Amino acid sequence: MRPPFLLFLGAAPDIGWAKTASGLAQWRGEDCAGQYRLPGCGVDLGLPDMDFATARAAGVHTLVVGIANDGGFIVDAWVPHLVAALHAGLDLAAGLHERLADHPEIAAAARASGRSLLDLRHPDRSFRPGIGRKRPGKRLLTVGTDCAVGKKYTALSIEREMSGRGMAATFCPTGQTGIMITGRGVAIDSVVADFISGAAEWLSPAADPQHWHLIEGQGALLHPAYAGVTLGLVHGSQPDAIVVCHEAGRLELQGYEGDFACPSLRAALDVHVAAARLTNPAARGAGVSINTSALDEAAARAALRRAEDELGLPACDPVRWGAGNIVDHLVESF
Repeated sequence: MRPPFLLFLGAAPDIGWAKTASGLAQWRGEDCAGQYRLPGCGVDLGLPDMDFATARAAGVHTLVVGIANDGGFIVDAWVPHLVAALHAGLDLAAGLHERLADHPEIAAAARASGRSLLDLRHPDRSFRPGIGRKRPGKRLLTVGTDCAVGKKYTALSIEREMSGRGMAATFCPTGQTGIMITGRGVAIDSVVADFISGAAEWLSPAADPQHWHLIEGQGALLHPAYAGVTLGLVHGSQPDAIVVCHEAGRLELQGYEGDFACPSLRAALDVHVAAARLTNPAARGAGVSINTSALDEAAARAALRRAEDELGLPACDPVRWGAGNIVDHLVESF
């Protein structure tokens, strides 16, 4: 994607639906020039609101569809706006399951305007099944009690902390937002199920014994819809260290309220460690990451203390206070 970016928020009701845009604003803020919102949008990233002509005049190159809707499809109400952006001279990028290039009206507008369509959720190479053979290097996988609990932010924060200390570390994106942030990776939920473990092995290959691959988790093993992608990722990652992620105050699985409760931190960590030990018998917990954004400072620190008491591992809010204590533990114990 060519920066600067204009982030398309559509009519997203809350930040949970705009996690792609919010991730770009958080981690590539210098490349985000503005936001484009439809009536009824409940999200404001604090960026200037721009129309397409204003954005183009300001040097913006790419309109990024920043919405992660359930099913990853192009909403009919978006189409006139996406087409208008192309005719205004902007490239168009998305991380949806439905390809921009497969939408007749959008594809025709791209041809007529000479602009590029970037479908970043779809791998540009094929993979083989995983082989499960242990490979050199160290690996950390972030896992969750649910979807959208901070797995990506946690891995990115750990990479930032390690790099700041001069440690060899590589963030391994497994979703569209991580790919947009770093310009590399594999959207693991777009890989054929039999090949997910192989894709994870390719993403975190053999490395120097002291090098850390920090692998962004997807889904959750105790989730009724997305456990399958998680299991392949766990087996292919062969993690030495597992960090379990949770959002403070979330009691039920998002979108499954009334049917499925969030598991405890202990239950979530134990099930992921047990699965990981198929391909790495030494896999173990390394920390807890809690999204405390809805809490004041005192309540947030109390939530971290409770998590540490429950698991006997360091707990952090990686966005609010960084992941230094987890990296301390990794240095001392792994």
